[in-house]
Parts: sequence; C-alpha cells; structure tokens
Amino acid sequence: MPALKPFRAWRYAADLSVVTAPPYDVLSSTDAASYRALSPQNIVHIDLPDPTPDGYIAAATTLRAWMDDGVLIRDTAPSLTLYRLIFADAKGTSRQITGVIGALLVTDYDAGPVLPHEHVTAKASTDRLDLTRATQANLSPIWGLSLARGLATEVGGVWDAATASGSVPRELLADGVTHQVLPIDDQTMISAINSLLAPADVLIADGHHRYGVAQRYRDEVQACTDAPAAFTMAFINELVDEQLSVEAIHRVYDGVPFDTLHAALAVDFDLAPAPMPSPALLAQMTDLKRLVLLSPDGQATWLTPRPGAFDGLRGLDGLWLEHTLAGIPGLSVTYQHALDDVISEMPHHSGAVLIRPTSIDEIRRTATEGLLMPPKSTFFTPKLRTGLVVRTLDE
Repeated sequence: MPALKPFRAWRYAADLSVVTAPPYDVLSSTDAASYRALSPQNIVHIDLPDPTPDGYIAAATTLRAWMDDGVLIRDTAPSLTLYRLIFADAKGTSRQITGVIGALLVTDYDAGPVLPHEHVTAKASTDRLDLTRATQANLSPIWGLSLARGLATEVGGVWDAATASGSVPRELLADGVTHQVLPIDDQTMISAINSLLAPADVLIADGHHRYGVAQRYRDEVQACTDAPAAFTMAFINELVDEQLSVEAIHRVYDGVPFDTLHAALAVDFDLAPAPMPSPALLAQMTDLKRLVLLSPDGQATWLTPRPGAFDGLRGLDGLWLEHTLAGIPGLSVTYQHALDDVISEMPHHSGAVLIRPTSIDEIRRTATEGLLMPPKSTFFTPKLRTGLVVRTLDE
C-alpha cells in the first residue's frame, strides 16, 4: 500500500533560500561550489561530499553536528509535509503543483505498487548508497505520481484548512519558482490524504536511482516492513496535466559521421531545412509533430515521420529514434535537457536530435499498462528542493 507514513522531520532553522539547493544530480561542479559558498550550512555540503570514504564520514559528522547545534530542528511529532511549487512553465503559463512529502514503503518493482516509468541507465557508482550508509538519512525525496483521482483537490483542501487555522507555510523563491512547505500532524488530515493514496499505484517521476538505492539499503540491513530502512522519503502528487510540467531530454550522438546519422534517419523521416534552433522552434515541433536534427556546424533539419514508419510503436520520440537507429555500428547516445547546452556542444559531436516533451496521456498509459519508456524520456520541472525536509533512519 503506497500510503505515506508520517515521520519526525528535521527542518532548517535558517533562511531556506541560503541553505537549500536543487537535487544533486542536476548540479554541475560550478553550481555545487556556488551553493556551498552561499552558506557553510547549505545542504550541498552534505548532499555532495567528496566521493571517498572520508568524504562520506565528513558528511555524516557534519549532519550530526547540525542536529546537535540546532541548525536542524526536529519536529516534536510525526508529520507529513505539504509542498507547493508555484511557477511559470516553458510556455509562460502560470502553474501550481501541490503534493505531500512522507515516508513511502520501499517495494520491489515486480511486487508493486511503486513502479518505474522508464528504463533506467546503469550507474556503476555507489555514491548515494555510500552516503546513505554514512548519514543514515534521506536528504532529498524521490518524486512519485499517484494514480489516485482527486488527490490534488484533497491536498489543496488540507492546505487551505491548515492555513485557515493559523499554520503559516515556510517559503523561498529560487530561479523563478516559489517553494512552500507546510507540516501537518493532524491525524484527521493525514488520514484523509492516505485514504486516497492507499488504493492507487505510484509511478516514479524522478529519483529512480535513489529508489534503487533505497531497495538495496533495505536488503542490505534486512529491514522488516515496519523498520525505518523499509521506507524512503517521497514527494507524491497526482498524475494529472495541471499538476505536472514536463520538458524534453534531447539526444546527442557520437561514434559515426554525421552523414551516416543523416542517412539512417532518412529511412523513416522526411527531411527538410528547418529554422535555427530556439525556444520558438521547440514550440513549433510540438505543434507540427516533428523532430529536429542538428549537424555539428549547427544546421537544423526537420524530421517528419513518414506515413506508416512507426505503426505499432507508441508515440514516443525516444522510442522512434531507438527503432530507426538500432544496429548502427559504433553509434552512441547521451542526453541533454538544455537547448543552449546542446547547441554549444554540437561542434564536438556527430549530431543531435531535438525531441518533444512526453505527453501526460503517454505517461498515464505507461502507468496503467505497466509499460516502460526509453531512458531519459521525461524531464519533470521544476525540480524539488533538497533540504526542505530531512528524514533520519532512526525511528
């Protein structure tokens, strides 16, 4: 059952704008350094330590010192945390995501009810597992999408009721996104949320690797189902269009000449000159149902699917590209979300294909039919803030 268990959260006493940060896996080394410089108490000092045994020990020591010194203060009672993100999406539309943070039971994927939504690229590094072993803590939540109908309305109603009774959310503004958190320990409110969550599956939107670490750590310590290590911290919101903003992750290719890539794509796509890459072009791609090929010298080419080329395949650009480019000797692919980064890196690669965001309908189909998308099919925005809530594995 994917109901969220309340826990006694640790929360910063300081200004959240200087001590929190984006997730570790979207931070460059330059980004990480800038967050460390913001404050000696910024969460990045713990969440991105030197990847060495001494570094993990130092992270754990720092975390415990912050708890002892009052940098982090623990809730007196188990709670869930309502979390709201207010922002404008890539098209300039005002949006609001409201969900809830709690402790989610860790299950094996084949046992449900927590499910992946895409194939996960292998990672040899055990960094997150080593950090969990050392700190005995969940520093950032995975992001799950619940199939529970009406969850957004219920959580919004709990938010309104809590604020009407005098609770005041804590808030920060970062990169144009307002993040608000509001703890609730009222059992009636918690039960109302969990009564909706419990019968429905949860699809992992972001944090597949962190969930995999939670599975490994649970098995490593042989945790029973009521032990702290049998749970991991998760943010859950409803799988509905108004509660999600999804952007594309583009494909960057290497290992073959550009002409080889061009010829292979011409088998399943009609090719024609396209405008220079820009945010406006990305919007056109969605409207025109086309992809865009970029050459190392920055030239853009429309890729329009030929009639019948992808019959029998789901409507996923990443899946179409896998189908078309399968079996080309030496071809390799990496992934890049930011258009500016794709453009700046193009002279150093064989070519790239700009793809469209995955639709909410396709994400829902993935969940309901038990399917998996190709790796890096979705980029959910905005990213959840690390450090708003810390969960220790001691209760």
